[in-house]
Amino acid sequence: MTLPGCDVEWVKAKLDTGARSSSIHAFDVVEFERDGSDWVRFSIHPWQRSESDAAVVERPVHDRRSVRSSSGHAEERFIVLLDVGLVGRTVTAEVSLTDRDEMGFRMLVGREALRQGFLVDSGRSYLGERPPLAVRRRNRGR
Repeated sequence: MTLPGCDVEWVKAKLDTGARSSSIHAFDVVEFERDGSDWVRFSIHPWQRSESDAAVVERPVHDRRSVRSSSGHAEERFIVLLDVGLVGRTVTAEVSLTDRDEMGFRMLVGREALRQGFLVDSGRSYLGERPPLAVRRRNRGR
C-alpha cells in the first residue's frame, strides 16, 4: 500500500472491516495553526520494527474523536484526510493518528475507506503488491 501525498512508497497495512475508520502509527504529533485553521504535523515510520524511511507530514485537522481500541481503551485522536493507494486505486480516507509501535501493522485500513469500491476476501492474505526486493532489503538493513 502507498501514501502518495506523504511521499511514502510502501507501508504494510492490515484491512480491518471491524474498524470504522483507518489508523496509522504516528509520533512527534504537534498541533499548530496555519491561516486560521488547525493543522497537525506528525512523523510516520512506514516499516515495522524499523525507523528507516521516516516521513514528516503536515495535514489540516479534519476532526478530533474519541476512538475506542479493540481492548476497550478510549483515547482522543486527531483525524486527518490521507490519500491511500491500494491495489492500483487511490482513495481518500479518514485516518486517526495513534501510537501503533507495538502493533504488527503500522496502518489499519477501516471499512469507511474500503467501502469506496473494495471487496475483501477474508480467506486470503497479502493480495496487494509487494515492495521491490531492493526496498525490502534496505528495510532489513542489508
